[in-house]
Amino acid sequence: MKFGIIRERKNPPDKRVVLSPKACQKVLSTYTKAQIIVEPSPIRAYADTDYQDLGITVADKMNDCEVLLGVKEVPIDALIPNKKYFFFSHTIKKQPYNRDLLRAILEKNIELYDHEVITNKQEQRVVAFGRYAGIVGAYNGFRAYGLKYNSFQLPKANDLPNQQALIDELKKLKLPNIKVLLTGRGRVGNGSREMLDGMGMRRVNVTEYLEDTFNEPVYCQIDAGEYNKRKDGVRGNKANFFAHPEEYKSNFFRFAKVTDFYIAGHFYGQGAPYLFTREDAKHEDFNIKVVADISCDIDGPVASTIKPSTIADPIYGYNPVTETETDFKNADAIAVMAVDNLPCELPRDASEGFGEAFIKNVIPAFFNNDKDGVLKRARMTQNGKLTDRYKYLEDYVS
Repeated sequence: MKFGIIRERKNPPDKRVVLSPKACQKVLSTYTKAQIIVEPSPIRAYADTDYQDLGITVADKMNDCEVLLGVKEVPIDALIPNKKYFFFSHTIKKQPYNRDLLRAILEKNIELYDHEVITNKQEQRVVAFGRYAGIVGAYNGFRAYGLKYNSFQLPKANDLPNQQALIDELKKLKLPNIKVLLTGRGRVGNGSREMLDGMGMRRVNVTEYLEDTFNEPVYCQIDAGEYNKRKDGVRGNKANFFAHPEEYKSNFFRFAKVTDFYIAGHFYGQGAPYLFTREDAKHEDFNIKVVADISCDIDGPVASTIKPSTIADPIYGYNPVTETETDFKNADAIAVMAVDNLPCELPRDASEGFGEAFIKNVIPAFFNNDKDGVLKRARMTQNGKLTDRYKYLEDYVS
């Protein structure tokens, strides 16, 4: 089995890679029948020589490989027909901007495996960058807070080498006695929690957060069960919420009254209530002034997120009265950090974590006849057609 590590060609450039040099070395030492060729790249977080120094072949020979591994979408004109490709295609939700990409994949008889749908038998995702989005998102949120109030200046995350460097910067901060709210307990939310714990911020429970005042900055991490409640007043639970989101309404406003800085690290499912609406944000008791929206659903559950922001220009202001963009330093503005490709700011850490998961959960399937069905579940296209699992995309491509 010959794997190719493709060069990332999407703009803006992405420095991440599925397998770092050490990860490639690990694959080759574990699987004697595996071969890896790395396509030369001027932008990757690891130089071509980092691979060559470990004996990994670097060459323009992707045509010779059976399985091509990338991170972001491959431009249509760069797709090689009749290959197996792994990348984030951003097509599974029928995203209109990638319709032509999926059509081209079918026309070129490519077998597409989307990282987003690589799951175990329990249908849980097993390879993802979410933890690193949470790590960078929390850091960027504090950076936005400092800039909004002219109280401190943190360096940009992508100017620092790794997660520990980000934590070291946060430890230096002298914060006022603010309350920080974090939603989500998945990869993203727990990645953010690593940063809050790493900088030494005190964690408090829901009751303390809502009712008490503190002489130090504190944070509270909540999940769907705490910011939603059943419409009929019956006590709900998380499993019931995910099964029947339409039976719930938001219970978030009680947190918005006492929160200064909000980190949105939750997963938002279709049909679930919005956390806070544009009307909520207009309310005189609405206290949130800085939002780090890592989930980044546009015009969705976090009303202040009206567009994604970029690594180059990560913060914008939301005016709750006019519902439009404004200078984030304005006193009445909510400062919004909504960068939608946060892991790109920690490319080495993110690549190493992703590669570990890929080696553990995906690579074995190529050498054990896919005994656990990992490849079968993630295979979106085969023989120029959508596979049964992804037939729901037929109207999208036609």
